[in-house]
Amino acid sequence: MMSINTFNDLVSAIQGGQKNIILSRSILCNYSLLLPEGVNLNGKPQENGELPLLSFQHSDGIGVSANNTVKNLNIDVPVNHKAIFNTMIKQDLGTFTFENLLVKGQVSIITRVGVEKANIVINNLDIHSADARHYLEQPQKYGVNVLQGALTIYNINPNTDSLISVAVSHLSIGRKNAPVSGSGVFISGFGDKGGRTEISKLHTKAVYSNGKIPLGVADYITAGVFVLYGAHANEVITDGEVITYGVNDMVLDVWGSVDNWTSNAAVISYGPSGIGFVNFGIVKNFTVNAPLQTYGLGARGYNQYDGTVEHISFQSIETFGDGSVGIQISKPIGTLTINGDLATHGSVGASLVKGIYLDLPAYALSIKNGGEARSITVKGNIATYGDNVTSYIVEQGGSPGVLTVKGKITASGQNSEPEGVE
Repeated sequence: MMSINTFNDLVSAIQGGQKNIILSRSILCNYSLLLPEGVNLNGKPQENGELPLLSFQHSDGIGVSANNTVKNLNIDVPVNHKAIFNTMIKQDLGTFTFENLLVKGQVSIITRVGVEKANIVINNLDIHSADARHYLEQPQKYGVNVLQGALTIYNINPNTDSLISVAVSHLSIGRKNAPVSGSGVFISGFGDKGGRTEISKLHTKAVYSNGKIPLGVADYITAGVFVLYGAHANEVITDGEVITYGVNDMVLDVWGSVDNWTSNAAVISYGPSGIGFVNFGIVKNFTVNAPLQTYGLGARGYNQYDGTVEHISFQSIETFGDGSVGIQISKPIGTLTINGDLATHGSVGASLVKGIYLDLPAYALSIKNGGEARSITVKGNIATYGDNVTSYIVEQGGSPGVLTVKGKITASGQNSEPEGVE
């Protein structure tokens, strides 16, 4: 075990075959560091308790190959570079462990053809800034491409035997009003068929992201926390607020499958066409124990586009933009519960629907043709405040199942009505 305090000594230790390298001082690196298989890089607190800062001036940061650990470090790369990335094509990459890291730049593990197995363990990772918008590996479906995130884990090996295993605890992304650019958390498999990504646990603290997609561009999206196709999560927990700021920035999004998702802090979208929770996948239990709010034009609260959810519960949903539907259900679901109020404040406005902008009234609860539920329970009120909207509307071919509203259904705007059927 070597203690390192200069760049030359760090390079010599790596090239000399040292397996456990201790960094005891902050270092500016002239180029990327590539850790050979089985090498561990660990920061040692300095005399004042601060961990060393490993800086990279013009390059990506630390490349991992197989069975590597990086922990107890501050890592600083240019914001549009990768702070940590994988480098090796090998059937079994073993386990990557990233622990107690404060990072500027993307953390990216992408497995390709030739990699059949990898295990990723993350604990106490804080990516305070990153720009992941320019990477070309992007999932495509439903008429849109998805931009990568500050944390990107992506299995793009089409072999059905390939598997990435993921466990994440205490993950933080961005800062309030200083979000990362692109998605926040992005975890994906190859597609609906092919290489898989299995998430035993995804636990986040606060996540702040902004895709910086120009208004009017309909075929790109991002999300604060995104479980994409080919990915299955046993448990997702967001213990901090998740906030997105830009155009087409979903907050919570599923294309894959999730057994249990619990959000214990606010879910907020500020940009146009940013949806609080949008589901194209298969979700068993989804619970938000805090307010869900959207503020942008056409920014809906909850949208069930495809797939299904067995049990879904919100504390409350409130939207403020024109065209910002509170809840839109287009496919069959199980039980839906709103423990408080469901309210919209906007009128008619443009909203992104599967890669196309459409004009929508800001309905509070909209059941589309093909959408249905076993039961919908609203323990508070269903209310709209904008003009030319209907608070609760059911299209022909849609059904709410057993609908229970313990409060009132009201429409306060001009030319608006509480209930309607199309």
